Amino acid sequence: MSAPEHKWERQADAALGLAASLLLFGMMVLTFFDVVGRYLLNRPIRGAFEVTELALLVLIFAGLPLVSHADEHVTMDFIDRLLPQRLRVAWIRGMHAVCAAIMFFLAWQTWIKAGKIAGYGDTTDVLRIAVGPFVYFMTATIALTGFVHVFKVFRPGAARAAQATT
Repeated sequence: MSAPEHKWERQADAALGLAASLLLFGMMVLTFFDVVGRYLLNRPIRGAFEVTELALLVLIFAGLPLVSHADEHVTMDFIDRLLPQRLRVAWIRGMHAVCAAIMFFLAWQTWIKAGKIAGYGDTTDVLRIAVGPFVYFMTATIALTGFVHVFKVFRPGAARAAQATT
């Protein structure tokens, strides 16, 4: 894992890491009390499953740009190793450009879907939480991930660049 290179990157990573930790802890506490209530007291927490689902959605999609920024995806580098060093860097930059294009396409499609969901007024079954804002959140984080990859086209990052030179 590469360390962020700028102060703002370290601060963003720390803040987002703390938010993710708190969200995960909250999900754990909610699940614990729901299970205890369900099996020991025969009184589950109403809507706990829905809240957990939505929190998991937020956790996963909020992590997407962080994973891209840190170059922590699952990658196959068998082609990288066959290329000369100069072509490796170009290949990595090209892959970031392809990833950015895919992310922007997905953000566009998710935006369309979010509009439909919000227009229908879809809600969760038990607590009647509106689903549209969560799909818009997904759209925003996917688009942000696209911008991270655009950034990496021009500055691939220390860890990935080091891989390209070894």
